[in-house]
Amino acid sequence: MQLFVNDLTVMDFSYLCPKRGMVGESWIVDVILDGELNEESMVQDFGHVKKNLKRLIDEYVDHKLLVPAEYSGSEVIHDDDSEQVEARFTCIDGRSIMLHCPAEAYAFVYSDEINMESVGVYLKEVLATHLPENVENITLHLREEVINSPYYHYTHGLKKHDGNCQRIAHGHRSRIDIILDGKVCVESQQYWADRWADIYIATREDEIAYSDRKLKGQVSNEADYYCFAYESSQGYFELLIPKSDCEVIETDSTVECLAQYLLEEQKKRTPDGVCQVIAYEGVGKGATLKG
Repeated sequence: MQLFVNDLTVMDFSYLCPKRGMVGESWIVDVILDGELNEESMVQDFGHVKKNLKRLIDEYVDHKLLVPAEYSGSEVIHDDDSEQVEARFTCIDGRSIMLHCPAEAYAFVYSDEINMESVGVYLKEVLATHLPENVENITLHLREEVINSPYYHYTHGLKKHDGNCQRIAHGHRSRIDIILDGKVCVESQQYWADRWADIYIATREDEIAYSDRKLKGQVSNEADYYCFAYESSQGYFELLIPKSDCEVIETDSTVECLAQYLLEEQKKRTPDGVCQVIAYEGVGKGATLKG
């Protein structure tokens, strides 16, 4: 007997890619459970599936940075005294990305690449140890939202958030709608999709000097890098990332603030008429503003 649950959850996370750098992503999760009927004449109660499996997926992947542990350019250093972990990542073009964060901010996937297959294997191994005895197998289907208009991948961190959004490197795959005088402007949407392709959106006040960082890893061309850091309720977070991969804004990077920023920047490009921005944060949620 098979029990299936579509749209179990959406995983919003970022991952390190040898070619693209730091990539924000949003994947929808469907699950299938194979097993015998239990004493309730069920494979498992839908409520338990949704609650328990979603909790585990949130715990192990959602709002984390996924690191391909077997990629030759990955280096991970654990500090047992502070429980901090330093991750150093070198892209194939020589760009460096480094982080100094609590261990809970990462997921280390034993593969040389982060993709749906490697993450599916990682999650299946985690979930398999938490299944009831009558469930023999679990199948995960990871998929992207179908978006037929321009979109971008972005990463950020929200230091004021009291949950996992405070982690400095988590992200989203998000569509962007720009409406000018009541009509969709595909050209403007494509502009933002290109401008924010695989972008890290940082807050100006979080920038620190290279010399003030706690990261022990070095780069030879420090002028080409930003270093951002902050302390929040989960601990200390620090990120070193190429300036070419960043957009630095003066506000927090909540989706509400991003909608405001997008509107202000778009009005510089198209000053005449009424502009509406619909900024998405992953799948099915976001903020909109008109001006």
